[in-house]
Amino acid sequence: MIDPKKDKNNQAPDSRLWTIWLWMFILVALLFFGPDLIQPFKPSEITWTRFSHDLLENNYVDRLEVVNKEEVMVYLTNQALERTEYQKLSPAGPQFYFTIGSVERFEEKLAAIQTRLDDPQPVDIKYTTQQDWFLTIFSWLLPLFFIVLLFYLLSRRRPGGTGGLNPFDFGKSKVEVYNTKQKMPSFDDVAGLESAKVEVREIVEFLKNPESYTTLGAKIPRGIMLVGPPGTGKTLLAKAVAGEAKVPFFSLSGSEFVEMFVGVGASRVRDLFRKAKEKAPSIIFIDEIDAVGRSRGSAFSLQSNDERESTLNQLLTEMDGFGENTGVIVLAATNRPDILDKALLRPGRFDRHIYLELPSQSERIEIFKVHMRRLKLGSNINMEELAAQTPGFSGADIANICNESALIAARKGATEILQQDFRDAIDRVIGGLERKGKIISEKEKKIVAYHEAGHATVSWFLTDADELMKVTIVPRGKSLGAAWYLPEEHAILTRSQLMATLCVALGGRAAEEITFAEVSTGALDDLEKVTKQAFTIISYYGMSEHLQNMSFYDSTGRYEQSLQKPYSEATAQIIDDEVKGLINTAYEKVKSILLEHQEQMNELAELLLEKELVQREDLERIFGKRKKNINKDNSALAATT
Repeated sequence: MIDPKKDKNNQAPDSRLWTIWLWMFILVALLFFGPDLIQPFKPSEITWTRFSHDLLENNYVDRLEVVNKEEVMVYLTNQALERTEYQKLSPAGPQFYFTIGSVERFEEKLAAIQTRLDDPQPVDIKYTTQQDWFLTIFSWLLPLFFIVLLFYLLSRRRPGGTGGLNPFDFGKSKVEVYNTKQKMPSFDDVAGLESAKVEVREIVEFLKNPESYTTLGAKIPRGIMLVGPPGTGKTLLAKAVAGEAKVPFFSLSGSEFVEMFVGVGASRVRDLFRKAKEKAPSIIFIDEIDAVGRSRGSAFSLQSNDERESTLNQLLTEMDGFGENTGVIVLAATNRPDILDKALLRPGRFDRHIYLELPSQSERIEIFKVHMRRLKLGSNINMEELAAQTPGFSGADIANICNESALIAARKGATEILQQDFRDAIDRVIGGLERKGKIISEKEKKIVAYHEAGHATVSWFLTDADELMKVTIVPRGKSLGAAWYLPEEHAILTRSQLMATLCVALGGRAAEEITFAEVSTGALDDLEKVTKQAFTIISYYGMSEHLQNMSFYDSTGRYEQSLQKPYSEATAQIIDDEVKGLINTAYEKVKSILLEHQEQMNELAELLLEKELVQREDLERIFGKRKKNINKDNSALAATT
């Protein structure tokens, strides 16, 4: 953003630029029209035939002037100028001109004509050399003018001093500066991050009243690292800190430091910290710092002296270089803290690490309230229900739902947004857009119906599975059908809960095998999820018979970068056998449930073929009341395709 005071100062270069363009227009106009202004009566061009027959043979030519051996200027006699057809010509002359190829050829032709005449009059011929000073001067002035104009454009800064086109500013930071007079987000605009706001409020208090801390000998943290999944509000929280503290806010992305030219990144780091110190107290915010702060010496890093590493070294030096309590605080955000360099994360540089988790149900209610401020809502909006239907959604996801609901309502021509519009928006975000016009055969439609009925039947009779809300065979997104659940939000999961998830995912494939005695490709997504989760149960959670209490999960990401497995080939064979056995056990359990309740599954499948969408009431009519787990606390909605 641009400081208004600086913006006023930038009006002068703009006016000078318009002046330069005006002078350039005048010079170009003089180039084309200047000769006409200097010589208003320009002679008319005449052909050799007309010159010889109309003028020379009639003795109308007084004299000739050969200019630069290229053009012949024709001066008429006074007798000729008195004639009617020549009275409009200027008596000062020359009156006509024509071009010649060579002087020798011109003289031969002229002598031949005079020889044929009965009474030829002598014609004086004068040879002159003239130079067009006007064009000569312009040939020097125009290139010089364009060079000056080009230099001015290159040296002219953009408003705010962000570097512009100045080649000398190439090594300066492309930082976006928010000043104290601009409207910035406040903590009221940040919902669902209460624990994180508690930690950053101390930074705000220090920037507002540093004496209360420094008198006690306290040192404010130099850097704060915001870590969390995408869309959790890291950038918004950083801006809110600057908005609350009312201090200049320098914002840029980590990728803006990295260039292909050696030394540019380090130069931009130095320039950034210099600007921040000049406006202290201030805040520097580096978004996606992993672009420049990647761990040095990793398998995927470049040479030890590459540009990225030199930029990181300069950043480490700058964070160590400024003194204590200078009033410059560095905020950084990343969703990949595992790949950051350890020297960057140590105390003294980034002293605090604030983890932003995905919002809980109560926090999602607050986020919905924030994003609904600008919406024109109906009277039946239930935020508790909407928060319950969005488990694992980030703040950005909820903002997208609010925007989608407004688009859906506008598409209907409604004057306000209703609860159903939000439900449709959630369904669209989770499962994709409905494709009711997608044409599938009756046989494929029947397979999809029994597939989804298999998911629904297994989830209904497994108490550890999530609660089923509705089933549909309307194509949505890439899927041909979906079963929608109301799962719990858990901090930890038991083995029985993980196994129930495997069983529900395998319900569709098992239903196809039981009903049609063959399987289809419709279970691809289910099998992918089952295989990954079974591997996670065995190799990460240590829930294995032969690999008990062992976890090969790598939180540092080193094995992923080095392309090495943290176990031997023999252990890998055991993991493969355990995963296969776990999936087979779950599949056999699913088949037994479906065979026991096959009539109810068939009834649900036929109802799906008839109605395409089966709600909770019909499910209870077919299956009966579902046995609830005593630990059940419905708080979210999800879909399994």
